Amino acid sequence: METSALARRLAARFVAGDSLADALEAGRRINRERISLTLDHLGENVTSLAEAEASRDVYLRLLGEMADQKIDGNVSIKLTQFGIDISEDACGRNVEQLVRRAKELNSFVRVDMESSEYTERTLQLVTLLHSQHSAVGTVIQAYLHRSEKDVETLCRRGIRVRLCKGAYLEPAEVAYQAKAEVDRNFVHLMKILLAAGTYPAIATHDEKMIDETKSFARSRQIAPETFEFQMLYGIRRDLQRRLVAEGYRLRLYVPFGKAWYPYFMRRLAERPANLAFLARNFFRA
Repeated sequence: METSALARRLAARFVAGDSLADALEAGRRINRERISLTLDHLGENVTSLAEAEASRDVYLRLLGEMADQKIDGNVSIKLTQFGIDISEDACGRNVEQLVRRAKELNSFVRVDMESSEYTERTLQLVTLLHSQHSAVGTVIQAYLHRSEKDVETLCRRGIRVRLCKGAYLEPAEVAYQAKAEVDRNFVHLMKILLAAGTYPAIATHDEKMIDETKSFARSRQIAPETFEFQMLYGIRRDLQRRLVAEGYRLRLYVPFGKAWYPYFMRRLAERPANLAFLARNFFRA
């Protein structure tokens, strides 16, 4: 699959490339369209601390290169890539080095949210690092029952939040199962974040959720520069252009790296609906 021309074509639509140079070139191209980005170096679930340290070093290079080249972007990381399954202490040290460097460069680190078994540990680490360096935020998944309480806590602490619906397969005891319930909670959490959050990111390709966000912002006279929309690289490019033309801030989540094949397979295995989502968007403008 990794050498297949068809598979490479699919990957090229949704992944910026294999190398750091590919990612930076994508960043420059995206910036020319008046869009920001957050770079994700693929390769979660490392199996050794050496791999975790190598991941950290790639991100440190990314931060430096983006600053040197004046690319408008930041980075997104996963704790399983930084070694949390091997050593929580080592993981914390790896992430702390990155956040500290981001602070020095006036940049930012977004700690992605993985499956619900990592939620509490992720929030604890982000809260600690934010108190030390401030240049870090996290992600809240609207399908989790606990998310309203988490959003309220993060807002009180001034920690930046990206709100998404959630892509992992979760049991009913921890997550809403029906799309209507997830959508309803997404809108509820969006309103809390826009009213009380610190530069929140509303991450969705769902035009209904986007329209709800625009409407709420207008009704409360919330300025467009106080929040941003986020979308995936290669998804709904027509909608991306429309949002920018309307004066909204937009940031693209841009994955890159040689581990694109396992990235796709994990996403599809976790939630079969992801396959339909990618298929619908592959042939869109």
